[in-house]
Parts: sequence; C-alpha cells; structure tokens
Amino acid sequence: MKKILLTILTASVFILGVCMPTAGEAAAMDRTLSLGMSNSDVKELQELLLTKGVFPYHEATGYFGPITKESVKDFQKKSGLKVDGIAGTKTNQRIQVLKSGDMGRPVAELQRLLTARNVFTSTIDGIYGKGTKQAVMNFQKQQGLSTDGIAGARTFSKLKETARVASSSAKELTVTSTAYTASCQGCSGTTRMGVDLKKYDDAKLIAVDPNVIPLGSIVEVEGYGQAVAADTGSAIKGNRIDVFIPKEDDALTWGRKQVKIKIIK
Repeated sequence: MKKILLTILTASVFILGVCMPTAGEAAAMDRTLSLGMSNSDVKELQELLLTKGVFPYHEATGYFGPITKESVKDFQKKSGLKVDGIAGTKTNQRIQVLKSGDMGRPVAELQRLLTARNVFTSTIDGIYGKGTKQAVMNFQKQQGLSTDGIAGARTFSKLKETARVASSSAKELTVTSTAYTASCQGCSGTTRMGVDLKKYDDAKLIAVDPNVIPLGSIVEVEGYGQAVAADTGSAIKGNRIDVFIPKEDDALTWGRKQVKIKIIK
C-alpha cells in the first residue's frame, strides 16, 4: 500500500512540474484585469493589444476603459476564447505569445533579447518579420525547445535567464528635426507600426532611423513632448527625426532645427 501511495505521489509531482509554469516562466501579467482598473499590467496589456492590431489607439494609457474592454473582446473573438472583455488567465497567456505579423514595443523588446543572445543581427524595428522568426527558431534550436518560430512563455523564460540586457538609463542626443503631416502628397497616413494618423490626429509620434532609435521607444523631444518612435522615412537617417504635427501650417512653422532628445526606453 505504501509503495502504491509513493508511486501516485511521485507521478503527481511529475505532472505538476510539467504542467505548471515555473517562477521563471510565469507570465508578467498574472492577475485578472477588467473594466475600471488602472495599473502597469493594464498598460502592458494595451501594448500587447496594439501589437495584435486590436487596440484602436496610438499609445497605452494604463487605464482599462471601454475602449480597452472592446479591444480585449475583439482579441478573444479572433482567438477563439470566451468573449467577455475580461483579461483573465487564458486571455493573458494567449496575448503574450508573439508571432509573425505582430508589431510594436513588445516585439522590439523581444528583438533586443535576441540581439543580446547573438541570434538577431538585423535592425530592432519592432516588426515580427521573417528575420525575427528565424532568429527565434535559431534560439529555440540552441535551447532544445520546440522550433516553431513563436515566442511563447518558455522561449521568453530562456531568453531572460542569461540575456545581457542593455542599461535602461536614458540616452540623450542632439538631432536634426523636421515635421510632417498625414495629409501631405504621397503620405499614406499610416505609420510603420500601424498607427492611423488620420484617425488619431492627437498622436505624439516621431519617425526615426531604427539603427539610432529603436521603433517602439519612448522619446522626450525638446519643444514637442513625450512621443513614441512609431514611424520611419527614406530621408530619416542617422541623428534625425521627423515629428508628427496634424496641421500643415504648424508643421511648416516647426521647420528644420536642432533639438535635444532623451530616449527613455
């Protein structure tokens, strides 16, 4: 009888060890998020919703309002989950998985981790394209993980174990700045990271050279304020930025000038 009980206990421990995530693999968002809440987890949720293209705004606010609830419902519907607008365990686990087609700050962070592990050598642009997928596959193969090119909890856990992440201290630069609008001739009105500038004319966004300022970064721009690096441009190379200003007259007034910027993260 003792032998049978010991066998059952051993099997139970094995099952728990395989099925339950370890502390290192636990998701960053591990609590249920719902309407009315305001915290850093909500902000992370919104950034991930932006990444999936279902959060119809240009920047995460950290407040779980009606827009966030509808965005969660949209994601749940597309993912085959219960559609209730509440970000519970299943929704949080699913939304934190990054894959081809995703774009935004979470993807940029993934690319930084891959770069630190010497498997990603391209520009950190916040876009999960073929290069990022191949880098994820190469890393997964090195670590003995399932080689599917999808960055899930186990992949992130391994990436963070020994990643040499760069210092988070702010970096200050002096750059040449110009301005642009969404309605100029030849302009698409949509940024590299999918923000519809014609719909969100209050957006604080800048176009950058991703080799200097990674897409998805938060940047403090002298005379403009805090902005998201969400766009690129063929003429935006090196220490140069292009700030988005809704009205063409105001953009012309901004002109071309030297400004100080601070890359916050």
